[in-house]
Amino acid sequence: MRIHKVHQLHKERLARSSKPFNARGANVNRCEFCQVHKDHCICEYQPETTSDAAFLLIMFDTEVLKPSNTGKLIADVIPETHAYLWSRTEPSEEMLALLNNEAYQPFVVFPEEQIEDKSLVRNEVIIEEGKTPLFILLDGSWREAGRMYRKSPYLHQFPVLSFKSEQLSNYIMRKASKDHQLATAEVASMVLDLFGEQQNARHLEHWFELFREHYLYSKRPVKGAERGMGLKRLIEFRTNLKVNNEI
Repeated sequence: MRIHKVHQLHKERLARSSKPFNARGANVNRCEFCQVHKDHCICEYQPETTSDAAFLLIMFDTEVLKPSNTGKLIADVIPETHAYLWSRTEPSEEMLALLNNEAYQPFVVFPEEQIEDKSLVRNEVIIEEGKTPLFILLDGSWREAGRMYRKSPYLHQFPVLSFKSEQLSNYIMRKASKDHQLATAEVASMVLDLFGEQQNARHLEHWFELFREHYLYSKRPVKGAERGMGLKRLIEFRTNLKVNNEI
């Protein structure tokens, strides 16, 4: 298990809390890293990957504390994943320095319909020679993400990478208000595919699926045929991860 920026941010945010964060399933005995029940821990299946992309997760204050958060899955798969808490009035100086680092080419990944200046919108990833793409994801509910973008003027200078996906989300741990609203990890998988890292996109897709299934098994007991079908899916996801790691 590789300790990454989201794990560190989770620990820092917990240390700042004056009272326990009581998300749904607060009484579940969770693995501190994958955040599913220790009996269903998936850490041993974490993919081993390399990537030419970097991600920046700007996380709403309590998002990093939610066990169902999928931003951590991106950091599990993509080695260079940065993570910071969002602040309207006091954005992290370290984060701002990263955004202004000329070694990177930032893209805000966000829906086109919420962007007033359409000249910023891009539907493909074109990288200047010698630069690393920095894909910026606003990690929170859709309402929170919209507020984060509107209230963060330092993001308004960057191109906005937008998708017109008809893909229905498989994300059923937290219900989105619209069918085409995807989980953060699903969006990142699409970004990687568009960037040309199809193998890493599949890694993240299968990692998300494995997390989703184990997370749901952590929430409630299952019996009989349902357990049999569930175990079959888990074996398929684990096999896909193993095969992808060996390619």
